[in-house]
Amino acid sequence: MSRSGHATRQRSRQVALQALYARELAERAEAAAAPCIEEIFERVAENFDLPEGAREFALELACGTVADRERIDALLAQNATNWKVSRMAAVDRNILRLAVYELTATTTPVSVILDEAIVLAGRFGADSSPGFVNGVLDAIARQIVREVAGDNAAESPA
Repeated sequence: MSRSGHATRQRSRQVALQALYARELAERAEAAAAPCIEEIFERVAENFDLPEGAREFALELACGTVADRERIDALLAQNATNWKVSRMAAVDRNILRLAVYELTATTTPVSVILDEAIVLAGRFGADSSPGFVNGVLDAIARQIVREVAGDNAAESPA
């Protein structure tokens, strides 16, 4: 991928993260009704100059993360030793959700996803966020690789 393609995907992840964060804040304010991620995404995306492909990728990440949140949060709970998902910092939680969605639903290389999540944590999170995000995602990535390896072994003829 070219340098500009990398930067474009990085911006897509930033927009998706901001939409997820805004949705979470709106959920808390409204105390029950989950706002439509597409509407929130559109409001957030208005503030960015994204090429059409990057916009589509960002929307896919945001919508996919919200649609798969229950499964993603279960993976986070299994792998975030001594942390409840609800007690994580909101930025960290949403970076992790976004990265787990990308790990499980796209063909983006694991190393790229981890690196990008750490960059987002460094930019938008607290000082301790990059290390925390790296530790949790590394554990989840290993679990996913083990599961895929197990599935492939079960499918191959004896």
